Amino acid sequence: MSNDLLQRGKAIKLAVFDVDGVLTDGRLYFLEDGSEFKTFNTLDGQGIKMLMNAGVQTAIISGRKTPVVERRAKNLGIPHLFQGREDKLVVLDGLLEELGLSYEQVAYLGDDLPDLPVIRRVGLGMAVANAADFVREHAHGVTRARGGEGAAREFCELILRAQGRLDAANAAYL
Repeated sequence: MSNDLLQRGKAIKLAVFDVDGVLTDGRLYFLEDGSEFKTFNTLDGQGIKMLMNAGVQTAIISGRKTPVVERRAKNLGIPHLFQGREDKLVVLDGLLEELGLSYEQVAYLGDDLPDLPVIRRVGLGMAVANAADFVREHAHGVTRARGGEGAAREFCELILRAQGRLDAANAAYL
């Protein structure tokens, strides 16, 4: 892990996640009745909970809208959920105004072109290992794990480590 990523992670007060390809493996599963389902990684969910327990706020901004994501966000206790929004930077502008935060205090994890404006603007903009090449090239860092396979957990632990809170977050479970 680079010193630059750790330095960027020190100031983070809000962690924002894309869904498809980040919290999931990016596959879309449609049933005959038109409904869909997604699979989420429990390691990612635990990482998000660890962040929130350490005082870092969390949000999801997704280009697609589905009840499954609403259920997952509620299950994890993620207070800020924005779905069906391709204009992610506009959404984030409003959220930062509401929370009284600056871009330098935001970390974002994404995987594709709609995430790129946010990744380039925030204090810590990261891409998952299987993100689009162009997105990985412009991110501050890239996770070792693929989307839906622990990338969000890795991202969360990076922030906690940068803030000197990872050991305490882990010790809370002893």
